Amino acid sequence: MSADHLAATFRQQAEACSRLGSPLYAALIERCADDLLAGGPTARVLAGHEDDPGPAATALRLMGGVHRLVLSGAAPRLAAYFPTAGGTADPDAAWAALRALLREQAGQLRPSLDSPPQTNEVGRAAALLGGLLHVVAERELPVALHEIGTSGGLNLRADHFWYSVAGGSAPWGPRDSPVRLSGAWSGISPPDSDLRVVERAGTDIAPADPLTDDGRLRLLSYVWPDQLERFRRLEAAIEVARRVPARLERRDAVSAVGELALSPGRWTVLWHSVMWQYLSEPDRSEVRRRLAALASSATAASPLAHLCLEPARRTPDAEHDFLVTLQTWPGGFRRVLGSAAPHGIPTVWE
Repeated sequence: MSADHLAATFRQQAEACSRLGSPLYAALIERCADDLLAGGPTARVLAGHEDDPGPAATALRLMGGVHRLVLSGAAPRLAAYFPTAGGTADPDAAWAALRALLREQAGQLRPSLDSPPQTNEVGRAAALLGGLLHVVAERELPVALHEIGTSGGLNLRADHFWYSVAGGSAPWGPRDSPVRLSGAWSGISPPDSDLRVVERAGTDIAPADPLTDDGRLRLLSYVWPDQLERFRRLEAAIEVARRVPARLERRDAVSAVGELALSPGRWTVLWHSVMWQYLSEPDRSEVRRRLAALASSATAASPLAHLCLEPARRTPDAEHDFLVTLQTWPGGFRRVLGSAAPHGIPTVWE
C-alpha cells in the first residue's frame, strides 16, 4: 500500500474525533493526513507504517505520543494550545506548533506508534457497573471481577464511582467519590443490587500502572486534549485507584481467559470494553472456546458471567452500536441490556 491508505485512515479518525466532540484533534489529524501526502515531517515520523490497518488507530497512537510530550513539559510551544496543559485550543496555531514538533522530535514520537492506545475510558464504567448490578440481581453473591484489555485497571474500581440518573432518579455510589459520572444512566435504571466486589484482577498485553508517574502520564496522554471533563474524570479515577487495590498482570486475552477459575460462593465475572476489535479473529475464537469450557462447569453455587461493552450489530443488517451485553451460566442466557455512547455516557438501559 501507499501513503494514500494511511492518510485515509487518518481522515476517518479525524471525522470520528469531530463526531465525538474533539474539534482540535479533528483538525490536527486532518492536517497530518495532508502533510503525510505532501511528504512533510508527518511522513518521516510515520515511515514504515503506511500499511497499518484502520483498527490499529495509528493516528491516535501518534497523537498520544504528542500529548505525552505536552503533558511532560517537553513541548511548551504546543502546550499553549492544549487545554489539558492549561492552553487555549486554536487549531491553526496548534498545527504550526505540531508540525515543528514532528520535525524536531521525531525520534521521541516514533516509539508511540508501536503501542495501541491505552485510553482506559472511565465513562465506560457507566455501562459496566450497571451491567454488574444486573449480574448480582440474578444471585446476590460476592463478585470476583476479571477484566481483559484492562489498560490501567481503573474501571475495576467502578463500584467506587458515583453515578447520577437522567430524569432525577436516585444516584448510585459513594457520595464522596471524586469520580462523578453525571447523567450516566437513562431509561430503566439498573437494579439496586447488593454489590460486593471481593476480588479485582485485570490483564493487558501492555498494562499501565496508574500508581506510577509513567503509567499515569501514559493514561492521561490518550485523552483528547480539548475534552477536559474526560481528562479530569481520569485524574479522579487514578485518585480512587490509590485507595482501592487491584491486581494487574501483563498477559494476552487468550491465556488470561484460559487461566480463569470458578470460585464457590461467588460470581466469576469476565468483562471488557472496546478492546475486542484489537484481537485477531483466531484469538477471538480461542477466547470464546476457553470461555465456553469454563462455562460448562458453572453451577448455581459457582456462577459465571460475561459482560461487555463493544461495538456490535443487533442484526446482520443493522449499523454498529455500542451494546451492553450479558451472558450468564449456568444456562448460558445472553441478552442485550442497553446501549451506550462510545465513551460510555449516557448508557441507555432497555
